[in-house]
Amino acid sequence: MTEETETRAQGVAGIRDVVSIRLPAASAYLSVLRTATAGLAARLDFTLDEIEDLRIAVDEACAMLLNEAVPGTDLTAEFELTGQEMQVRVEVATVGSSAPKRDDFAWMVLTALADDVDAVTDSADRMAIVLRKRRGAAQSTAGPA
Repeated sequence: MTEETETRAQGVAGIRDVVSIRLPAASAYLSVLRTATAGLAARLDFTLDEIEDLRIAVDEACAMLLNEAVPGTDLTAEFELTGQEMQVRVEVATVGSSAPKRDDFAWMVLTALADDVDAVTDSADRMAIVLRKRRGAAQSTAGPA
């Protein structure tokens, strides 16, 4: 996103940026995804705490998916930046896996760090986790100090 694109995105409703990353489905590459997450969140002026929450949430979502991933396949991540919100969808190829368990500790971590979390299984051989984080959401829900 250039400065010109950023200005148009902030000034016109409905403009969005989408960044896609494809990596080998191996934990050795997650640092690349964490760095991309932090950089993109910084473009939206997220606070340092919000950026760190997103980095941890993306890392946790990927760790959950890598447990189900077919060896030798790719993990794809799509970041959608819209105004004050970032949506991150991470996805892997699986072999007949069901959606992640929503009652385990990893899922609780995800729901604590992101504003919205969902598991998506569009087909029997794909699994995705979608996270949404809004800038300033924790401050607006926390109330006055």
